[in-house]
Amino acid sequence: MNASTGTGDGAFPDLTQRSHPLRASLSREMHIRKMPRMDTPARAVQFMMIVDEQQARDSIAALRDLLPTDAPSPDGDDRFFACRVGALGFSWERHSEFITYSFIADGYGDPFDLSPFASIFHWIDHLPGRIIRSTQIALTQQEPTKATVAAYFMPDDLTISDVARGRARIWADFRLHDNGFGRLLVHDRGLEGAEASLLVQRLQELGNYRKIALLGLPEAQQATPILAKLEQQLTDVTSRVAEPQADADAVLETLSSLSAELAQIVARTRYRMSATHAYAELCFDRIRRLEVAQVRGYRSLDDFTERRLLPAMRTCDAFGRRLEDLSQRIAWTSAMLRTRVDTALARRNRDLLASMDRRTGLQLRLQHTVEGLSVVAISYYALGLWHHIKEAIEHQGAHLPGWIDLALIPAIIAAVFLGLRQIKKVKRPPPLRNGETPDH
Repeated sequence: MNASTGTGDGAFPDLTQRSHPLRASLSREMHIRKMPRMDTPARAVQFMMIVDEQQARDSIAALRDLLPTDAPSPDGDDRFFACRVGALGFSWERHSEFITYSFIADGYGDPFDLSPFASIFHWIDHLPGRIIRSTQIALTQQEPTKATVAAYFMPDDLTISDVARGRARIWADFRLHDNGFGRLLVHDRGLEGAEASLLVQRLQELGNYRKIALLGLPEAQQATPILAKLEQQLTDVTSRVAEPQADADAVLETLSSLSAELAQIVARTRYRMSATHAYAELCFDRIRRLEVAQVRGYRSLDDFTERRLLPAMRTCDAFGRRLEDLSQRIAWTSAMLRTRVDTALARRNRDLLASMDRRTGLQLRLQHTVEGLSVVAISYYALGLWHHIKEAIEHQGAHLPGWIDLALIPAIIAAVFLGLRQIKKVKRPPPLRNGETPDH
């Protein structure tokens, strides 16, 4: 047996020929979305850009222009890319609606000094999209002094937490500072291997997802007054439906207008509300994985996140429920109006059928009368014709007895009557047999 191939008579078959089209891409997906290696001490900056589909494609072209000519560049289908840009580690990550650009500088000095990143300052002017979040991260082995913390963070908003089972401590105030960055200070208290990179990545993902999740709150707040107005209009319409003399056409037109306006709100906000819920769940997952522990006397990271994110999430959920409730109420009101219109239409049809029945009875009686008059009229003309024939015969010298006239009168009347009945039988359609339809 061949030890290198596991077969006795040749190389193992090429499995790539039988591979699923997505096998390679799914395998790559399991190894991407990770920050470059960070070893304490280090500093990093990250930009988070909101982009649309076109801007996401343009970002790849922009990177090709900004990266050094001897450096690799991302392909059009890539969603993650990492390389070295001079002395800096660099990673680019594309999400569904935002892109992150991360730069890592080794060594430590002033924790939030941006001079190590001077070579990439010009990048911001060439990257497509709008900055929604930008952060400075400092990873240090020495615990910062109170003076250092006070110099870089707002005391009233300071949050201190132990994470990673106490192997690191973080300081943050979640403020946007004068240079346009937020700040995050991480004290390495025993992190090993890739734990530092993984910790920073989770902290950044928590901040990024929290920011995107909060985008749903302004939309819900902006649409809430419009929704309240629609609810009041629907209440008025429902009251009008209950009025006996309400104009059904006018009510239906108002309901149609309400439905159209509600559909516009749903179309405009549904994705954002769903995204808020999804990103909030990701935030809570990252908090659990960070294993946050509170430091006495200070707010913790999980408390800060939940204190603001949970109300925003519940506001968006309540807004979504109001949309569903209003949609259901409009459907109920429309059904009630349709029932009323159908009832009125059935009543009209009933009255129309009763009127048609009466009219048919009158027509039948009139028809019988006309038939009787027709028998008399036809018999009268037939007898008149007989008298002319009789006069012509008598003028020739023949004499007809009077009993012939007496016998012809009932005979003609009977003949006319039977003739009209036969005509009616011919015009009347034959009765339908079982299973037949009028079309047979």
